[in-house]
Amino acid sequence: MSLQTLIPNPVQQNTLTPSEFDQYVVHSYARFPITLERGQGCRVWDSEGKEYLDFVAGIATCTLGHAHPAMVEAVNQQIQKLHHVSNLYYIPEQGELAKWLVQNSCADRAFFCNSGAEANEAAIKLARKYAHTVLNIENPIILTAQASFHGRTLATITATGQPKYQKNFNPLVPGFHYVPYNDLAAIEEAIATLDTPTRQVAAILLEGLQGEGGVRPGDRDYFKRIREICNEKGILLIMDEVQVGMGRTGCIWGYENLGIEPDIFTCAKGLGGGIPIGAMLCKSSCDIFEPGDHASTFGGNPFVCGVALAVCKTLEREHLRLNAQERGEQLREGLWAIAEDFPHLVKEVRGWGLISGMELLADADLTSVEVVKEAIAEGVLLVPAGPKVVRFVPPLIVSEAEVDIAIQAVRQAITKISEEKGLHSAQM
Repeated sequence: MSLQTLIPNPVQQNTLTPSEFDQYVVHSYARFPITLERGQGCRVWDSEGKEYLDFVAGIATCTLGHAHPAMVEAVNQQIQKLHHVSNLYYIPEQGELAKWLVQNSCADRAFFCNSGAEANEAAIKLARKYAHTVLNIENPIILTAQASFHGRTLATITATGQPKYQKNFNPLVPGFHYVPYNDLAAIEEAIATLDTPTRQVAAILLEGLQGEGGVRPGDRDYFKRIREICNEKGILLIMDEVQVGMGRTGCIWGYENLGIEPDIFTCAKGLGGGIPIGAMLCKSSCDIFEPGDHASTFGGNPFVCGVALAVCKTLEREHLRLNAQERGEQLREGLWAIAEDFPHLVKEVRGWGLISGMELLADADLTSVEVVKEAIAEGVLLVPAGPKVVRFVPPLIVSEAEVDIAIQAVRQAITKISEEKGLHSAQM
């Protein structure tokens, strides 16, 4: 069946203007002034017909880009077969997806939900039950990292080590403590300081690479020692794979880059390629949920699992992990060339696979939002990761030519801003 057969001709419809949109939608996002209407591969088009190269991918979500034939066919087939039933019954598509995830990870079981925040909520609840029922801890503490990001629910913004996300949402959920990322001494000190007869560290929740925190990769020795500490003390190690999972780093899971295995890990975003689905996966040693402990009405329904399974199989069939490795190296090489030409503006480039960040100098009169806005004008969509980091997270199907286009657009954007602001290096 051809892609043309599967995708009907787009229906012309009236589009609300931004001011009309804002009249009806809660103002919880700072939106860029473009209205996106359709996509194909790594390209999207706005309501004016302008074409953009999409290096946001729904923020590391559209694994296969837009309108990929495998996803279109899976959606078409599943919606005609069975789209939703309750988890009170066995769901074949859910079982098959869980099997794929388990067979391609260190986990033994999977729980399905709708988002990364919900997956992290499930992990937090599992860790707390484990602390109470297995470790006999009266007041369990979960360590998380400063500059982390784990979601927008009350528990997950509390777990998030960034005060800006927590402002005005007090009282926050108790039971969390923050430590600097990649700082082993801080972890060891926190465990020693927090442990009392009634209070104890029960779990450590970390990202293998901090996405929202500035695209900061974890240190292998740091994570290796944390794994040892967790083994020694019976502490659960939880890895948040929401942004770095599903092949984005060049491995299926981010933790593979660190040479360790977590007890629990979470995923979402790229798992469904843009269809809302999340999962909490765990080893059998901490699989202690019982009927009634946790649930999700929409979690793991036939529709989302059928589509997610198509994403998983396409990830393998099209060798997208290898493409993530190769295109990621190409992208960072090109960004480093820009950094060398603008040493007065760009501090460094870092990342794994197809999640990369270009950090601007702290004292430079240039912000990540300014670069993103100018890149949009050049026809490339990018996303900030904090005020000084520009993030690059294209679909895993991105081509060599498309990476070159993005690099050139960033160079042109920085050149234009530099000229307009008079930001010239003393060496230039």
